[in-house]
Amino acid sequence: MELSSVEEHRREAPKSVSCYIITVSDTRTPETDSGGDLVQTLLEEAGYIIKGRTIVKDDYEEIRELVYKRSVHSDIEAVLLTGGTGISPRDTTYEAVASLLDKSLPGFGEIFRYLSFTEDIGSAAILSRAIAGTIGSTAVFSMPGSTGAVKLAMSRIIIPELRHVMREIYKRT
Repeated sequence: MELSSVEEHRREAPKSVSCYIITVSDTRTPETDSGGDLVQTLLEEAGYIIKGRTIVKDDYEEIRELVYKRSVHSDIEAVLLTGGTGISPRDTTYEAVASLLDKSLPGFGEIFRYLSFTEDIGSAAILSRAIAGTIGSTAVFSMPGSTGAVKLAMSRIIIPELRHVMREIYKRT
């Protein structure tokens, strides 16, 4: 039986990915960072490697600088952000991440909002500005900070596809 191209790509994908987790928040501390905790737990349970984790204030320049520094670090293949994706005046994660992307993955935000709409929060899904893409050879995923949103993004999109994303990034023509 012949494999579909997606199945073939998944079979060729790396067995693990080295990840860095960033929580964007003005109020979270290491003790109260439930979104970051969940990202880490779900990644580890799926066999991914955690290279580090930090909390950064919801400040455009700080977010942008931290994402850039982690994305060019040779030991980090994926940067996952949680928080700061809404539309309040302090929410600047979307702008900071978007300004750095070499290639965007609009399907991530589209599918996340669709799943949020149909499975979780209804029309309030329009308020989410989840975004993903690549910076050089690093995958970047930015999701809302609530644990419900993290669980949805991680379990339904990121964990199933991250190895495949890395296979595509590393693919040589």
